Amino acid sequence: MAKSYYAASLPLHLTQHHHNRNPLHFKYLTFPRPPNISTAHRLFASPRRRHNFSLNALDSDAPRPHQQGSVDIGRDESYQQWDSLTAKFSAAANVPFLLLQMPQILLNARNLAAGNKTALLAVPWLGMLTSLLGNLSLLSYFAKKKEKEAMVVQTLGVVSTYVVIAQLALAEAMPLPYFLATSVIVGSGLFLNFMNYFGLLNAGIWSFWEDFITVGGLSVLPQIMWSTFVPFIPNSILPGATAFVLAVLAVTMARTGKLSEEGVKFVGGISGWTATLLFMWMPVSQMWTNILNPENMKGLSAFSMLLAMLGNGLLLPRALLIRDLMWFIGSSWATLFYGYGNLACLFVLNIISKEFFLAATVGLVAWIGMAFWRDSAVHGHNSPLASIRDLVFGYRDDKA
Repeated sequence: MAKSYYAASLPLHLTQHHHNRNPLHFKYLTFPRPPNISTAHRLFASPRRRHNFSLNALDSDAPRPHQQGSVDIGRDESYQQWDSLTAKFSAAANVPFLLLQMPQILLNARNLAAGNKTALLAVPWLGMLTSLLGNLSLLSYFAKKKEKEAMVVQTLGVVSTYVVIAQLALAEAMPLPYFLATSVIVGSGLFLNFMNYFGLLNAGIWSFWEDFITVGGLSVLPQIMWSTFVPFIPNSILPGATAFVLAVLAVTMARTGKLSEEGVKFVGGISGWTATLLFMWMPVSQMWTNILNPENMKGLSAFSMLLAMLGNGLLLPRALLIRDLMWFIGSSWATLFYGYGNLACLFVLNIISKEFFLAATVGLVAWIGMAFWRDSAVHGHNSPLASIRDLVFGYRDDKA
């Protein structure tokens, strides 16, 4: 039997019917309970069309369709097979991500061994710290969702980035107090996330950690976005400071019951979205640098950009299958704009061959097309556009 994350919660005699119906219909139904209508009749009554749309993934606590347990969505063999394959794709993403970071680690190690500490000044420690915070935030997001393979990807990102930061500290390219504080945060974050994943962590401690990464991520994001365009705009810490105050205010109001239920859910999803936006901003920053200094593109590794495209692309089918809008947007953006976008820039500047770029283009289009085709097939949709509708709106159409 193929691996499945889905557990049945209905009696056996109820899960053996209506295999051709989309089981996710039932999450949107509200059934009457008159005494003269049986449970089976209520359960299999024709579903009504849902007209009120709502965006998914605003709250990291929100269960995805496959986690709600209202029906045995994994009972269909093709769905179970695709579920298992997408999990394996997510696990396989570790390979390109590991290879992506290793050249920098090895280069730093050679420079340190040769006593060439100055060479490490070319690696911006603030950018690495931002990436590390993003990885930690997404690790918490996926730990809460019990997405093991995605947790491993983020853990690898945390560890590999921390190794680079440690090398920068040894070269005195990063101030020691910042490195020590970073070490405490990394150690605490890894410990708390895995304790929470295995259900061994106190809820109050986890809430404090969530508040911490929410405030931290929301403070860093606008500051990084602002700093990208300096010196064309004045250098200022006002964006980060303003965001910090707003983040503390939002978290405090959420914890003291001053916000509505929707407001609390929104605050609960901020950390995941800010982490995703941090990663989404990386290609924007890179593209901006390319526009200002096109000659610097010669120092950009086409192989590294290909690895970035492959790693993020392998995550797309899983994000689409479990209807995680935040994860899908982040992975899609990194695949298309960071990986493929930089390959396109290299091609325009004649740094890579037409054959290399054409192969990357055909491979990417084929992979995305396959992911949407397979997803629509296992959900019983007639068009891949229905998968996008489900992803964005959490909407399931009726089927005869």
